[in-house]
Amino acid sequence: MKEVRIGLVGAGWMGKAHTNAFLNALMLFGPESGKPVFEVVADVNIEAAKMACEKMGFTRWASSWEEVVTDKNVDVIDIATPNAFHYEVAKAALENGKHVYCEKPLTLSEEQSKELAELAKQKGVVNYVGYNNVMNPASAYIKELISSGKLGNIMKFSGTYDQDGLLDPSLPITWRHINKHSGSGALGDLGSHLLSISQFILGDITSVSALSKIVIPKRPKYEGSSDLADVENDDLITILAEYENGAVGTIQSSRVATGRKNYLTFEIQGTEGSVYYSLERMNEVNVYFVSDNSADRGFRKVFLGPDHKGYNAFYPASGIAIGYNDMKVLEVHELLSAITEGKSYTCDFEFGWKIDRTVSAILKSAAEHKWIQVKKAVEVV
Repeated sequence: MKEVRIGLVGAGWMGKAHTNAFLNALMLFGPESGKPVFEVVADVNIEAAKMACEKMGFTRWASSWEEVVTDKNVDVIDIATPNAFHYEVAKAALENGKHVYCEKPLTLSEEQSKELAELAKQKGVVNYVGYNNVMNPASAYIKELISSGKLGNIMKFSGTYDQDGLLDPSLPITWRHINKHSGSGALGDLGSHLLSISQFILGDITSVSALSKIVIPKRPKYEGSSDLADVENDDLITILAEYENGAVGTIQSSRVATGRKNYLTFEIQGTEGSVYYSLERMNEVNVYFVSDNSADRGFRKVFLGPDHKGYNAFYPASGIAIGYNDMKVLEVHELLSAITEGKSYTCDFEFGWKIDRTVSAILKSAAEHKWIQVKKAVEVV
């Protein structure tokens, strides 16, 4: 059994989700892939860091992230900060020879993400981006369906990720509304999950055309304030995409989608079959095959179960619900396995760079109202 000593940067909600995932990965998979040890935590809010020691089991706290990335007693830097800080923390961690686990997005620009991907490869360390929906057992099952040829030639991907969490115009402005802190709005926060799922399943996007809109242009500077600040990024966005394999994509996302709570849904249509999925019914995949010649043929429901990759760590029978945190458990298990056993993994920094590169092309398209070519995928060297 090898201990993997964790230095957490960011003790907020996502930091708690990561820590919980490490604990559950140990419980579900055992220590064979590494035993997580919560060594040190840092947060801009010192009281939050101190509380993390008390409630999350970290041995000690630090007053700055610089102390964590240079700590000789830390093996992996876990970055759970707001988006704008990912680049500098990850770069410093890599320069100090640490493995890095970074919540998505990798950075706010394709240039910075490519730089980190190249540095990670140069350093030879594990580098993981937290696109948790890629680890959904449903995603693995759908990818296997397509790879097997059962759906034939893939013609179309259509996906939506809508929430109404920012529909109320009286909600004050946050870092998510400011480009220098977030990079984009609904696109980066929600739509990027669809980009990660579709490019994991279908391969790279080659060109995009996008239309975005700021629905609520001004928000209170703080709760109850009459002073307003400008919202700088998209409340909703719609994207047309072309994939390298010839498929056409329609992708849309909104953070002001009236009535929608966590509406991530997509359908993939092929010449021999189709598959439909909704995260709100996380454990069900709906499939249709042309070869089914019965008179009442149509979509049929497949319950995720032990035969599907990732699921059997949780339950021995099909149809029992797993949830968001369970995808994080699968994520950190893959991270630990890569560190201790050298196993392969999907969501490395190069994958994160490809997503950020696509986001950059979409933003450019929306700004210029024209089709934009996504730069051809190349190996990071």
